[in-house]
Amino acid sequence: MNRHAVYAAILWVVLTVIGEWLAFTVNLFPLAAAEEAHTIDAAFRFLLILGVPVATLVLALLFYSVIGFRTAGETEQEGPPIRTHRSITWLWFGVTTALAIYVIFNPGLKGLRELSANPNAELMVQVEGQQWHWKVTYPEYDLSYDRALQMAVPVDTRVKFELTSTDVIHSFWVPAFRMKMDAVPGRTTEMYVTPTQTGTMQDDTNLRVQCAELCGTGHPNMQMEVLVLEPEEFEQWVAEAKMMVSN
Repeated sequence: MNRHAVYAAILWVVLTVIGEWLAFTVNLFPLAAAEEAHTIDAAFRFLLILGVPVATLVLALLFYSVIGFRTAGETEQEGPPIRTHRSITWLWFGVTTALAIYVIFNPGLKGLRELSANPNAELMVQVEGQQWHWKVTYPEYDLSYDRALQMAVPVDTRVKFELTSTDVIHSFWVPAFRMKMDAVPGRTTEMYVTPTQTGTMQDDTNLRVQCAELCGTGHPNMQMEVLVLEPEEFEQWVAEAKMMVSN
């Protein structure tokens, strides 16, 4: 092994150690206010940990090539051709292919199974998208209101969202829940969330419904506040909302 390979390998190891330390220790995520958010964050961090050595290898070779093979001034002739090493090429192809196949199953299929493992909801909320607002309905409480500015859910309660649209495709996304599902005209899609932390949009801006599908000129403003309340507070909110709707 020549000295260039040794130096590049040392640089790769150093960058990988730094990258893995950051991946394990730095808090990269915003508020996680649902069980599903923790599952998705764990999957993201795991993928980051797997991806660091691949990224640092590319960076190490790039940095070393720029520094170790730079020239001063204009060159009078082209340098000699550099032939790749066939075994290294196949090793790179094999390792990256194996990683790609592995992450399809974990956290890919495994994570999707975890997110859909419990289809038994304690509360159903129907949400209808329309340019450029949301209509929210709580069938169990006989409560429905259009052009909604806020939506409430009880904490530690399995919630099923039934989503649809009256015009174009919208996307129902709550950043603090990490969950997103399209609202499609003529279809009803479903999404399950279990909130684990109380709060409002005033506490954290990630507690909001945001349309995540470009749907026209009013798309950026197609949002509403999410209230995650204690069960007693949720019942009180429903009662007050029904009074406001009836007036």
